[in-house]
Amino acid sequence: MTKSFELKVEDKGGYLHFRVIGPNTPEAVRGYLGDVYFTCAQRQSAAILIEENLRGTGLGIFDIFEIVSEASDRTWPYVRRIAYIDVNPEHSLPDMKFAETVAVNRGVNIRVFASVRDAEQWLDEAPVGKTEVRPPSRS
Repeated sequence: MTKSFELKVEDKGGYLHFRVIGPNTPEAVRGYLGDVYFTCAQRQSAAILIEENLRGTGLGIFDIFEIVSEASDRTWPYVRRIAYIDVNPEHSLPDMKFAETVAVNRGVNIRVFASVRDAEQWLDEAPVGKTEVRPPSRS
């Protein structure tokens, strides 16, 4: 099966930098997130930067909530620190902040940034520790 997106990864020493391009569809987002987490598990990398540049209008709030909820369950124990930036100026920063809130509420250590430089600085501030993120409680 052909993927509708292109995902590139670069090892930056303390974290993996993922760059993704393609259509902004729920299927493409789910697909690339699955590939990101698989790569993190293979390389045992707990810190990542996702630089997303997907074509088209932003996803709806329901799709964002559903995708982030699903993806949040897969982050532990591999990914413990996520810096995220959407470089498509057509996409809504408040929608990305909503996605951040959904993930944080599920125990994911993620921050949304307006620039790659700010995201890199946050990732470089402190190494990932074993207690940085706790699994979400399942009550």
